[in-house]
Amino acid sequence: KSNNDFTAVSIFVNPKQFAPTEDLSSYPRDLQRDLGLLKNEGVDLVFTPTPEIMYPDGFLTDVTVRDLPRHLEGRTRPSHFSGVTVIVCKLFNIFQATRAYFGQKDAQQCVIIGRMIEDLNINTELVICPIVRDANGLALSSRNLYLSAEERLAAPVLNVALSRAVEAVETGTRDSSQLRAIIRETIEMEPLANIDYISVADATTLREVSQVKGKTLLSLAVYFGKTRLIDNRLIQI
Repeated sequence: KSNNDFTAVSIFVNPKQFAPTEDLSSYPRDLQRDLGLLKNEGVDLVFTPTPEIMYPDGFLTDVTVRDLPRHLEGRTRPSHFSGVTVIVCKLFNIFQATRAYFGQKDAQQCVIIGRMIEDLNINTELVICPIVRDANGLALSSRNLYLSAEERLAAPVLNVALSRAVEAVETGTRDSSQLRAIIRETIEMEPLANIDYISVADATTLREVSQVKGKTLLSLAVYFGKTRLIDNRLIQI
């Protein structure tokens, strides 16, 4: 709000970015709570469309960014980012905003949207907001609501593991296999955690690197019970 004359927010659980086996029907929704929070913040407009409004009968268009969606999250969720790019492109066209604010927790999404903006000459500036964390270090996420009390106590191990890897980089470690091992060993100390993937990748191409140099993304996805959480750290050498 401090950087803009008019502030608008969209709230939409996008069916196109959920695979048939994923949690679309149970994904946390609390529209009245969201609207109350936004009213308290003095937001000027809230857009809450239905799927029928965003994807009317006869909708046939995709928006595809090549290569970037194949990595990281794309290995587990191959159809996810095609759903992200089409809805974000639609929202950019609807709002015609000067700036759009996205969270660093969804790091791959930020990279893909940035590429779409550049490639399609979209006249909206992408602003990446830092990850917001609980006092215990757990990155805030809608899916945290799925965690049991015991799992919620265990989940901050993700931030601990990434922090240890960052500390290793700061003290001279550059070998990505060593960094992955640090993250893996830390997470495996928590019995409730089940690792999906650990990545050390170039922050622009999202391709895995053997040595840390330049801008590098440390990221991971880990299950606690049925709940899959992601987290990351962006480092610059």
